[in-house]
Amino acid sequence: MRRRARLGDTAIAAVTVVALGSGVWLLDGGTGSHAPPQPAAAEGRPDPTGERLAAPALAPSPPVRIRIPAIRVDAPLTGLALTRSGNLEAPPAGRKNLAGWYRAGTVPGETGTAVVAGHVDNTEGPAVFYDLGALKRGATVEVDRQDGSVAVFTVDAVEVYPARGFPDDKVYGAAPRPELRVITCGGGYSRTTGYQGNVVVFAHLTGSRHTTGQAPPGR
Repeated sequence: MRRRARLGDTAIAAVTVVALGSGVWLLDGGTGSHAPPQPAAAEGRPDPTGERLAAPALAPSPPVRIRIPAIRVDAPLTGLALTRSGNLEAPPAGRKNLAGWYRAGTVPGETGTAVVAGHVDNTEGPAVFYDLGALKRGATVEVDRQDGSVAVFTVDAVEVYPARGFPDDKVYGAAPRPELRVITCGGGYSRTTGYQGNVVVFAHLTGSRHTTGQAPPGR
């Protein structure tokens, strides 16, 4: 169930369904009774050609926090690497309000496709990206960065894909401008096989600011 994709010059595997949510807590109330929201089929569309207005790219600086006000996400970020099998690590499942970014890939805010991943749930209940599937086109995603800058992204689309046939190129393909993908588990839940796919948010950089009130330098 390993799917390979490319981010710049670095090959990675798409996040597996099991890595970002166990669904074990669902069993207490019956399958699907507490299932996380899923995106509507027509909730925006990805913008791979960069037709929509984008802000200038920022100089690289490691991200430290992600905020998505529309779904009440305000979480620290940790760096994620690849496992020995070539899959992207998942954030520690026990820390439900923690997300991760692929630290060997594009930094959020610089040119290219940056990736943030987080759990939809853990054994105790909903986790950081439980409501990701309810996000709408036009929503804002903010990423605080180590240099004091805040990269502001606007959501283009929210889609759900089955585990089999996951569109690697569409999700992870190189971009000519700063883009962001936010990923968690979704696509329905099975008692026998767990979550059936992944929810993916497509967003692009539309602004930035600095925590001191000064604009961060572009690149």
